[in-house]
Amino acid sequence: MVGPQYDLVGNPLGAVRATFERTAAAAAAESGGSDPVAAFRGNDWGACDLFRSFLFEEDGLDKVPVLNASNLGLIKPNTLVRYRGMVQDMLGNEYYIGAFKDGSTWRTNKFTDFSPFSMPHPCDSHLWERHLFHCVPAPGQNSWTLESSPGPDVRRMSSCLATELREKRKRDGDSDDMDVSENGHEESSSFCKKPKEDGDVHVSTSSTEVAESVPEMNGGDHHMPGSSFSCLVKVYDMPDSQVKLNDVIEFIGVYTFDPELAAPSDNPDDIMLDLIEDVTVQLPPSKVPRLHCLVWRKLSPHDFISSPPVVEPSPSILKGIRQSLLSHLTLVLGNDELAAQCLLLHLLSRLRNRVDVVTVGRLSLNFTGFNRESASIFGNKLYSLIQKLVPYSQAIPMSIEYLNTATLQPRKDNKSGRLVTGVLQLPQGSHLTFDETLLQTGSLTSKGVENTMLLKNLMESQKVDYDFEYYKLDMNTDVQLLTLSEGKSNILPSDLVVPFRPSSVPTISAGSEELESWRWYLATVRSLPQSTEPETYQTIQDEMVSAMRDDRSLGCSELSRWLTMAQIVASSFGEKSLSLEHWQMVKELERLRKQRLQ
Repeated sequence: MVGPQYDLVGNPLGAVRATFERTAAAAAAESGGSDPVAAFRGNDWGACDLFRSFLFEEDGLDKVPVLNASNLGLIKPNTLVRYRGMVQDMLGNEYYIGAFKDGSTWRTNKFTDFSPFSMPHPCDSHLWERHLFHCVPAPGQNSWTLESSPGPDVRRMSSCLATELREKRKRDGDSDDMDVSENGHEESSSFCKKPKEDGDVHVSTSSTEVAESVPEMNGGDHHMPGSSFSCLVKVYDMPDSQVKLNDVIEFIGVYTFDPELAAPSDNPDDIMLDLIEDVTVQLPPSKVPRLHCLVWRKLSPHDFISSPPVVEPSPSILKGIRQSLLSHLTLVLGNDELAAQCLLLHLLSRLRNRVDVVTVGRLSLNFTGFNRESASIFGNKLYSLIQKLVPYSQAIPMSIEYLNTATLQPRKDNKSGRLVTGVLQLPQGSHLTFDETLLQTGSLTSKGVENTMLLKNLMESQKVDYDFEYYKLDMNTDVQLLTLSEGKSNILPSDLVVPFRPSSVPTISAGSEELESWRWYLATVRSLPQSTEPETYQTIQDEMVSAMRDDRSLGCSELSRWLTMAQIVASSFGEKSLSLEHWQMVKELERLRKQRLQ
């Protein structure tokens, strides 16, 4: 252990340097004076293990403030923070001077933007590498997910409060009415460089020259449209492909927010001036904070549930919650039981596998019989409930104007090397509700046609085309898609079409405990594995062959949907294996649905 003199939240770099210098000294003694830090490249010398132990074994996670738009100007640089966001762009790798020799002592620059010590010239040094990710708040993230990770009140943490605000608080008698100002910290030299795609190192000699040539991102805004702020995350010692585009991740690391990075001094004695990385200029630190990651973890729907049950998810418990949720869905849908059953299966669906162009497990849903009036009543109630149940959701108005003007497709700006976001750049597990009752007679422009094709491709293959200017790249996704329309949608061909037949107007609302149990239920059931016994599968297969013989209009896609629905029905009861009873339930649902379609 480092010792009690180090505050891992208020002074994480002190612990990093202490562990490094002690380990380097021990390695030098063992090696007899040869280079003791060569083995540290791409490896942790014990610093990250120290923080993992503090966070997850000593319950230190709740002591770490959560970085968000509300406290961006309050937190002191070089303190430990948590940040939850979606990887919006992967900016490649960056070289930096990870370790250098200061006299007889080896020092490290890891987890910092600036060297904490004056670097002698010349000196023995090591060039290390780190991954850069531009992260934003997850699009469509619902407010209830923020309750699962509130973090401590920064205003009452003197070790993490910005110096100006801490002094003001003393003057004002600990008043919470604080002015928010930008943070800066005084360090010595910059020491990072960005590798070009061809492997060469790009050297910048004039920051002003570079800044003038960089095009503005997202209409001049360095954040995602509609989101509060973004963050440039630097991850160390990570094998490639562990983090993917659109992953939602919790990063825990050292926070910096320094305007000086945007305009480095033109000092000829600054030996690291030519190592300034391009992305620093494109994402100025006066607007985009940095986070040097010590620990990270991918987030699942379970991670957003603030009070999950401590019991095992047995079928008996899940069956009771299922009935409770189904009853509420029925009431919200005006006592339409069939619609509620199909909506439950839709909310429990997820992409389980891809076989060439075939996607297994998806179940998009189209409720027909809606008009503008019913959509304003039932549609709004339904979407409000979905917002309270799933982590990420968005409602999309399917009007001619929207299709002709919306930027749905993410695109690569090759001048800046940045990915410019679109509406369809979404985290896995997002839910989209399309309101087609807004469609009127009109003409689609070329952009409208392109947007229509993007949505159709998303519906049919669970893929989104990313525009890289000279070519298109299909990105796999897993998005639940619900369409409300008057007749069967021709723009969005759903897997399941259900005529909506309400008999009453919903006036019910759910309590917080019910909502929490339903969220846990949906997250748990969607994660259950699913299998089918050989005998059961053979019986189902025989019935499918018989059904195709009796009805020549049945195709493979419809039979595949039946099997998907049966597997979801089994999971909805907490069962991991499909039974003939579940299969019969799906056949009855199909019979009732087809009766309505006639």
